[in-house]
Amino acid sequence: MPPNSEQQNTPEGHGLGRNTRTVAGLTLVSRVLGMMRDLVTVRVFGDTAVGSAFAAAFAIPNMFRRLFGEGALSAAFIPEYTRMSDDDPAKADAFASLTIGLLAMVTGVITIVIELALLLAVVMSADNPDRAYSLKLVMVMLPFMPMICVAAILGGMLQSHGRFGPWAAAPILLNICIIGASVPFFFVENADAASWAYPIGIAAVISALLQVLWSVWALRGRVKWTRGVSSAKSEAWLMLGRMVPVIIGLGTLQLNTFVDTLIAMYPNWIGPAFFGHDYPLDESSNAILFYAQRLYQFPLGVFGIAVATAAFPALSRVAGDKERFSEMLNRGVRLSLYIGLPASVGLLVVGGPLVRVLYSGFGDGFSESGILRASTVLVGYSVAVWAYSLNQLYTRAFYAQNDTRTPMRIALVMVGINISLNIALIWWFREAGLAWSTAICAILQMIFLARASGRKVSGVSILSRPVRLMLAGSGLMGLGIFGIAQIWEMPTQWSMQLVRVLAICAIGAAFYVIWSILWKMEELRWIGARSTERTEASSGNDGA
Repeated sequence: MPPNSEQQNTPEGHGLGRNTRTVAGLTLVSRVLGMMRDLVTVRVFGDTAVGSAFAAAFAIPNMFRRLFGEGALSAAFIPEYTRMSDDDPAKADAFASLTIGLLAMVTGVITIVIELALLLAVVMSADNPDRAYSLKLVMVMLPFMPMICVAAILGGMLQSHGRFGPWAAAPILLNICIIGASVPFFFVENADAASWAYPIGIAAVISALLQVLWSVWALRGRVKWTRGVSSAKSEAWLMLGRMVPVIIGLGTLQLNTFVDTLIAMYPNWIGPAFFGHDYPLDESSNAILFYAQRLYQFPLGVFGIAVATAAFPALSRVAGDKERFSEMLNRGVRLSLYIGLPASVGLLVVGGPLVRVLYSGFGDGFSESGILRASTVLVGYSVAVWAYSLNQLYTRAFYAQNDTRTPMRIALVMVGINISLNIALIWWFREAGLAWSTAICAILQMIFLARASGRKVSGVSILSRPVRLMLAGSGLMGLGIFGIAQIWEMPTQWSMQLVRVLAICAIGAAFYVIWSILWKMEELRWIGARSTERTEASSGNDGA
């Protein structure tokens, strides 16, 4: 059952809403710039083999970032570092210095080994220019990986010190660098997209270095870097021992997405035939998949992951107190559902028009076929935005209690199911089969994680009043904006298409906020509360 009003007035609870708002606000700025980045790059590459190659080159180092920097190592590092920072700051400094040094060394070695392997693969691909080109792009962008992994751990340190803003703002540098490298393409006569992909990739690598420098600067006065790390060696070994199950547990969505990339790139890297049969995907499939993923990742990154990010240090601090831990986790679940459910419904309704507005219109971009295929892919991903969000939260809740095996066991099952569904569904639904497979697995993973979590702490009932209100509000919002979309036909002019999509989104958001106010939904107040005093003054009148 949801915690009562008195329980909800804890410092950790107030911090979760405030920190979620900070992360979400700055991530929103970053994601808007990211959308501008997509607006530019999709008109450089389009739904072509070059677009697919660039998407793959960008996805590979990002997979390592999500698994190591923001995933496994971060999940194993933050709880221990948070507790040390509270109890023994000097030891925390040694632990952080040792972790950063090991991470830089290991990821640097991995990068060199992969670069050498890719170089050999390029030499052996002389008879396949498309594969050679794609592998060269990966080589250019791979150095992004070690630097962004280090930056991500620095961001975890900032979060442990209660500074959520600097790291949430760091991706802005990536978007600015890529936009800056892409825009000149449109002013160069007869510019070649395949050649222009290289400076865009180099700009992404430079942005990773800038994010490291930015994070180090933001940590000034909060950490003392040291070479005397012997006092933290035992904790470092313990952290490394937890990493393997954490990689599997927290990285399920990233691993599934990467498997999607490998399957989508088969025509580019291998060829159009699969054991004597025509492969159901083509050379543009990965570009279509990549840009469709960007749209569902917008609400997930702005809100869903923001809740999990803000909750993780707080969950780590109260891991030994079952009552406070349950309260914090339940609050996070309710915030994730409060944001994730209407996001899923909204994307289902406006996803198609959104793809058309963002990825075609003025200038080049997706072909008509690419627009329809990307819209279909987005439908598959959209149904589970709420589940992606909850998986991030539940998994971190287990890690906060030093339980890495439960999420790992569940994740292993999900990866197996996802690969099987991928291989089966692409023959009927092409790229959309990959999206539906990811969504189905995310929902199943969420169910298993919630059940496993419920054995340790009291959970939020799906029949509770707050959840019923979220479902009803999201459903009515969806029906309303669907009706508006049917009455307001898509204009032919691109600017008016943009106005139509933005207006429908704004109307849907306004309806959901008004619904929340009318029914006195606490989740809205948690997000909006600016201080403990303000929240306490307004608490206690609207029961769960």
